[in-house]
Amino acid sequence: MQRRTLLLAALGAPGAALPGLGHGQTVPSGAWPSRPITLVEGYPPGGVTDLASRAVAEPMSRDLGVPVVVENRPGAATSVAATYGARARPDGYTLVMGTTTLAINQTLQPSLTPKDPLKELSPIGMVFRTPFILHVHPSVPANTTAELIAHCKANPSKVLFGSPGTGSVSHLCLEMFRARAGIDIVHVPYRGGAPAALDLRQGRIHVVFQAIQEAALTLSDGGTRGLAVTADAPLPNYPKLPPISQTLAGFEVYFWQGLFAPAETPAPVVERAAVALRMATDDPVLRARLAEQGVELVSGDAAALRTALANDTRRWGDVIREGNIRLE
Repeated sequence: MQRRTLLLAALGAPGAALPGLGHGQTVPSGAWPSRPITLVEGYPPGGVTDLASRAVAEPMSRDLGVPVVVENRPGAATSVAATYGARARPDGYTLVMGTTTLAINQTLQPSLTPKDPLKELSPIGMVFRTPFILHVHPSVPANTTAELIAHCKANPSKVLFGSPGTGSVSHLCLEMFRARAGIDIVHVPYRGGAPAALDLRQGRIHVVFQAIQEAALTLSDGGTRGLAVTADAPLPNYPKLPPISQTLAGFEVYFWQGLFAPAETPAPVVERAAVALRMATDDPVLRARLAEQGVELVSGDAAALRTALANDTRRWGDVIREGNIRLE
C-alpha cells in the first residue's frame, strides 16, 4: 500500500520528473493520465477477448480517473491491432490487448508485425486465461481421453477433428494432442468456432477442442459430450471433466490475454497502468462474474506476461515446425 501511495503521489505531480525515467525522457502530457486512454484489441465485438477487455477497462477507468475506451481493430490474426499498438506514441495513451496469437504468429506468419513482440511491446500484466474442453459427438464411442485415443488408433485417418481455423490455439492444441497420443486423425478447419460447433453437433465432424464459451451450449443440451479439459485441474463449472494431463502427462493448454504498451513507454507509466489493471483483475465480484463464462482473470504482473509470451512462442513454434503446419 505504501508503494502504491508513493507511486501515485509521484505520478500526480503535474510536470514532475518521474522516478525511473531515462535521461531526457518525459511523460509528454505531464501527469499521467490526463486524458482518455485507448485500449486496442484485435477481435470483433462480442467474443471472449472483447468481453474481458471491456470488463477490466471499466474499473481501470475508475481507478485512473479518465475514460479507458476499448477500440476493436480485428484482422490479420490480431496483427492489425498489435501493430497499431506497437507503433503508437509511447506515452501511455494507447495500450493494446495481446493474446496467445502474438506467440503463434512469429512462427506461423513471420511476415506479420510486430515481428518480435517482446522487443516491440512493453508488457503491463496478465488479464485472463481460459482452457479448452475436449468434446465429441455422441456417436463417438468414448467417454474418456484414453478411450478416445484408443478409438482413433483403431480407426486411423477416419476421426475428424474440427478447429476454428488453421493456426488457431485450438488447432495447435489438437496437433499437440495428435503428436503426444500417437494417433492418425484428420484436421477440418473452419472459419470460427461457431460453425465448428454446429458441425460437431450435427455429426459432420467428431471431435473439437473448444473454448468453454463456445462449447457450453452443446454440452448443456446434450448435443455433444465432454471428455476432459486442458486445464491443470477440473473447472468449477465442469467438475466431472478431468484434466487431459491425467492421461497425457503435462498436457496443459490455455488461451491467454495480456495488456501491453508500446516499447519505450516510461516505466512509471507502465507501473501505474499495472496498478490499475491489478485492481481490476483482483476484484472478487468481477472475477466471479467472468468465471461463470469460463474466463479466469489472472493477476499476473509484467514478468508473468513476458514469461507466458516467451514460453508459448517456444512451445507453439515447436508444434508448428514439427507438424509442418502452413496456412492454406
